[in-house]
Amino acid sequence: MSRALAGLLLGAALVTGVPAPAAAAAPQALRWTECGDSMECAKLTVPIDWKRPYGPKTQVDLARMPARDPARKLGSLVVNTGGGGTIQPVRAMPGVVSELTTWYDVVLIDPRGMGDKGSPTLVECEEQPPGLAGLILAPDEAGWRAHAKAIAAYDASCRKAMGAAYAGLTSWQVAHDIEALRAALGEPRLRYFGNSYGTVYGQAYLELFPAKVGRMVLDGAPDHTRPSLERWLLDYARTEERQLERFRDWCKAGCALGDDDAIAVFDELRDRAPLPAGERTVGEQEFLLGVMSGLTPPLWPRLAAALRKAADGDASDLLTLRPEKPPADEPGYPHGVMLCHDFMPDVPGYREFQAIESRLRAAAPRIGWVHGRYQLARCVGMSKGPAYPPHPLRAKGVPPVLISIGDTDDNTPHLAAEHLAAQVPGARVVRHGDGHAAYLMQSASGLGKTCLRRYVHDYLTAGALPPDGARCPGDLVARIPRG
Repeated sequence: MSRALAGLLLGAALVTGVPAPAAAAAPQALRWTECGDSMECAKLTVPIDWKRPYGPKTQVDLARMPARDPARKLGSLVVNTGGGGTIQPVRAMPGVVSELTTWYDVVLIDPRGMGDKGSPTLVECEEQPPGLAGLILAPDEAGWRAHAKAIAAYDASCRKAMGAAYAGLTSWQVAHDIEALRAALGEPRLRYFGNSYGTVYGQAYLELFPAKVGRMVLDGAPDHTRPSLERWLLDYARTEERQLERFRDWCKAGCALGDDDAIAVFDELRDRAPLPAGERTVGEQEFLLGVMSGLTPPLWPRLAAALRKAADGDASDLLTLRPEKPPADEPGYPHGVMLCHDFMPDVPGYREFQAIESRLRAAAPRIGWVHGRYQLARCVGMSKGPAYPPHPLRAKGVPPVLISIGDTDDNTPHLAAEHLAAQVPGARVVRHGDGHAAYLMQSASGLGKTCLRRYVHDYLTAGALPPDGARCPGDLVARIPRG
């Protein structure tokens, strides 16, 4: 895992010219072969750079989950679940999309550099990216330089592993790959379900190939339309600040904090830091990182219990909330490089960021401002490479697109998704009370015909749009145990 990405031009701007679509290649024949888990696999051959369609080639992994009743299927639905790879996660958890085979051949597409297990398209970088907590836990200039050095090593190892194909690591190129897949499938219009980072490819496709758009669902969308890096970070900061309030509101109905107000407990503990934690202490930066990590809804019970324990004199459980790093002997993968090429091809330096951070603190003083460091930690130190920087979306003449926005999604903030939706002509929004990747997570949880899933299925199968102002409950949030 994606959450991305004039007015407030106080921060670093990301504006450059927007590449026009490249000339279309001739449709190619796909050779599907059985590849386990009731899937059929194929490879799509594409130019490394679609601006040079007859230049060097690379390949993209595809997997097809055939429709349950081929005689009644509606066609093909292309799916990208975000978070780097798609095929391997769906193999591990097929229930996230299997119901869609009631109506469609579900065709999974991996982005460049990713791929199925054992596939030559899956690129392994010798170096892992450093953890996203680096700039939070080491906030001084020396920490910034050390983190940038680690990012540069990761980037260099991916550049070496990918060779010439490194030049194709942007969503502009992936959108062209998706168009080539549409043509290869023989579909007159693209039907597409994009989740998380998969929506970035969808945003690019809307702009580059508006006449080829059929039905498109974007769920948990990072906003690729903010030219100002500071304004993009501000959406994260404000959403996270509101997330703390939502956690407090959830806790009022019962949690480990009892009758104590969660924000009051947060304020008191932050002001008291460093906090005792067994044989060590938890400093303010570690405290903020633990709370921020625990604000994703599935972790709310653990966060409440950790705050209770910290208030009682032992903050050690806050250290367990931060994401675990992968084992040191595992490789890195190039999707993190693509994210930087798409969202942060130009990153401010340490001193420039201090001014940005002060304004983030003013807007989101408790916890939201920390997201500035969390997001920049993805790309500080990345070398110059191919770029598809954020820009206002120009998607004229597209049919209605369905966009799902979660109130408790702090991975891809709802403020950013609202900004994106306002730029898609005729887009219809479904708001819901759940967090990130709500459709996939409801599917994986076996929730069946929830409000959100009904809207998505009615749209994909019949083109039926939800009413203006459609809202669904938080079906996943309602199932979170209160401890």
